[in-house]
Parts: sequence; C-alpha cells; structure tokens
Amino acid sequence: MTRIERDSVGEMNIADTAYYGVNAARAQENFKITDNLLDTDFIISLAEIKKACALTNRELNVLEPAIATAIVRACDDIIGGKLHDQFIVDPLQGGAGTSSNMNANEVIANRAIEYLGGTRGDYSIVHPNDHVNKGQSTNDVYPSAGKLTLLKKVPLLMAQLDYLETTLLQKSDRYQDVMKLGRTQLNDAVALSVGDEIHAYYTVISRNHQRILNATNELLRINLGGTAIGTGLNSHPDFPQTAAKILREMTGFNFLPSQDLIDGTQNVESYAVLADNLKTLALSLSKIANDIRLLSSGPLSGIGEYRIPAKQNGSSIMPGKINPVIPEIVNQCAFAVIGNNTTISMAVEAGQLELNAFEPVIFYKLLESFQYLTRVIDTFVTNCLVDLEPDPQRCLENLENSTSLATDLSKVVGYSRAAKIAKDTVKSKDDFRTTALKDGIPEKLVKQLHY
Repeated sequence: MTRIERDSVGEMNIADTAYYGVNAARAQENFKITDNLLDTDFIISLAEIKKACALTNRELNVLEPAIATAIVRACDDIIGGKLHDQFIVDPLQGGAGTSSNMNANEVIANRAIEYLGGTRGDYSIVHPNDHVNKGQSTNDVYPSAGKLTLLKKVPLLMAQLDYLETTLLQKSDRYQDVMKLGRTQLNDAVALSVGDEIHAYYTVISRNHQRILNATNELLRINLGGTAIGTGLNSHPDFPQTAAKILREMTGFNFLPSQDLIDGTQNVESYAVLADNLKTLALSLSKIANDIRLLSSGPLSGIGEYRIPAKQNGSSIMPGKINPVIPEIVNQCAFAVIGNNTTISMAVEAGQLELNAFEPVIFYKLLESFQYLTRVIDTFVTNCLVDLEPDPQRCLENLENSTSLATDLSKVVGYSRAAKIAKDTVKSKDDFRTTALKDGIPEKLVKQLHY
C-alpha cells in the first residue's frame, strides 16, 4: 500500500509504512553515492536539535503546545534509538543538507501525527515544514546538528589519546636506563636513552591533544535561529538565545548563539581549524609509527633496537616473515586523514556569498577522520605499544659501533681532529675508542669519554 505525497517537483508514491516522505525519497534516488547512511550520532543530533527547537517555539508561544509536545515525543523516540531505519538519505548530498533536514522533518512529523491520533502523511495535523521546521532552515539546523555530532565524537578520541599518553609515559619511565644511539637524517648522531626517546613521543601527542581540545571550542557557537542566511527571517527574535539555552540543558555542551548569525551561516572555517588539528595529530602518529618500524627493522639484519609483538604472518611465500602491520595501519589511517583535510579545506573555501553548500562532505570527512584516529590509536596501543620493548644488547652494540663519542671528544681535541678519528673509525671498522688510541689520544682521556 502507498500514499501519494507532493512537493515542488510533483507527486510521488510513498509506502504507507514509511515515516519518511517525498523529500527523503527523492534524495534517496538522487544521491546514491557512498552506500552509507547518516552517522547514528548525527541522526540523534538532528532529533535533539528538532526537540530543542520545538521546546523553544512552545516557550515563545509560536507553536501550539499539543503539536510541540507531539514533536518532542517523536524526537525522544529517535533519540532513544527508534526509527533510525527511516533515515534513508546518503550522507553525501547536494543542497547543503536539505535532504537530511527534510528526512528528519518528515519522520518526526509522521511520528507526531500518530501521537495525535492521525495517519502518516496527513500533514494537516503536523506539517514537516510549518511545524517541525518552524523558525528554522536547513542552513541553521544542519550545521548545528553537525557540530553537536562532532562534539560527541571528541571524548572518544580524547580517551584514546589518554590511553596512548599513559602507555608512552610508562614506557618512558621503565626504559630510562637503556642507552641507545640517536640518529639524525638516518645517520649516527649521539646517544640518548630509550626512555627519553619515547618521552618525546609522549610530548608531541600531548601537544596535539590540547590543540584538538582548543579547536573544538569553536564548535560551541551555533547559528540556530538565523534561518536561511542569518537574518532570522521567519524566526522569533528570541529564538537564538532560547534555543541555545535549551540545547545546553539537554546536551550538557555549553552552546552559545553565533556572535554574528550571518557570519555563522556563511563562514565555516572552524571546521578547517579542527580538520587541520586532526591532520597534525595524524602526522605525529605516522612519524612515531615510522620510527618504530625503522627501529624494529630486521629483525636480524636491520636496526633491531626495538622489539614489537608479532601479530600475523607477513608473507604468503616467505616462511616465518613477520611484518610491522600495526605501524603500517597507523600510516594508512594517517594518509586518509590527511586526504580528508584536503577535501575539507576545499569545501570550506568553496562556500559562496551567504551560504556554504558543502557542509555534507565536510561533516562526512570530519566524522571519518575522527573514526579512523580513534580506532587506529586503540589498535596501535593495544596491539603494539603495550608490548613494545627495547633490545638492550642490540642498543649497546649499535652505540659502541657508532662514532657518537666523537662529539664528546671534540670538546677536548677540537672538531677537526675528532672528525678525522670518526672518519678513520668508519674506514677501519674498529670501534671509536680503539681508533682514538691509535690516533694518539691518551688512554686516560679515552676512558673518560661518555655517551
């Protein structure tokens, strides 16, 4: 059985069982892009925004209380996990998010109609635009829901960063006494401890952690009540403040109205700031993964100073080969996040005049980056870093076979003579101390050389 619904394009048959309507159905036909549906948290966020708006309109006496109450009940169903299968629109869509906004309006309207004793599709009882979307536009609803969704993802990433930082600090403390060779430009440099090397990883991650927290503060400014372009057309003048207050109470996030609603509607550079910081975290993670791959390389013919856990066979043809698959997945997720940042940057720049029409791809890629980073940090720590350990014997071996003592010796004999001894060490294959003695450096001084 079907019902006929109408929009500006014409008529369309909609299944009687459907809570979505003609707008969502057309979008489903038009935007078969990713084979994905809207993120679950995004669906809930849309319902939370719609609930806040219904409560705002009721408080401002511009929406009949019985209709507002029915809309709130419908929103609570969605917030509680019901009707999610009725959100049928691909997250990548033209129209600046109108299709997802209307999908929400239609589902909420039809559920509210049922609560008022009507039949789905009878929009004379509760109308998707006139009632559910009252005082709103896609251009303030969709970005506000997107920001709320991103804020929900932040604690998940922060928890994984805490896990990573704690693990790195523990490793740093444990291996402070294990000395190894430091390298610059992949060549022998001077000594440091394994603990100090790992502590530097902790430091850069903690710095990235704080950057992301700072960037998320910009998400707390929302343009609800600005409607189409930020002028507040068709919305009560007290709508922005009232809606932000109600949303604060509902979600616990300290939402405030945009300081300039027109600016808040047309300019979305806050997403670029957040994406840049996610990218920077990805770069730092990838650098750490690269270091661990290099330092654990071999295991017999490479550097071999670190040992990482064997997780799976590394080859279908070479028996016993184990690859650094966990550092490799960190690299690949980092590459994806970096690519997402480029997409987001282009979308932020491409906004024209009073609206940026490309927020669907911005949110899609931001949410993807949050997911990649959150999950890959977990697997990096759990499947690699927790069981990471140095090979003290190999560390000492590489250190003794290096020319790193030349730097300490140069304080006494000067740069040029120390450089000559270093060069002779490489040629002779002797260790540095032996070469220094052959060059006439007093044995007492050679014994005093330290890393």
